[in-house]
Amino acid sequence: MPGWVSEGTRIRDPLNGRTGIVQFIGEFEDPKTRVVMQNAVFVRPEGGGVEWVVEDPSSLERD
Repeated sequence: MPGWVSEGTRIRDPLNGRTGIVQFIGEFEDPKTRVVMQNAVFVRPEGGGVEWVVEDPSSLERD
């Protein structure tokens, strides 16, 4: 994950073409696969909407 990413940072997720604000970075267990991600990045669209977990945090871009 890029060092500039932190909670409150506006990012662009190039894998799905969405932009948003980082809400949380931490451990996450996918309820479907039971796979645990140590540094999952949760992002919510600016102004509200449905939050998502970034698939590949190393691909994030500044927005």
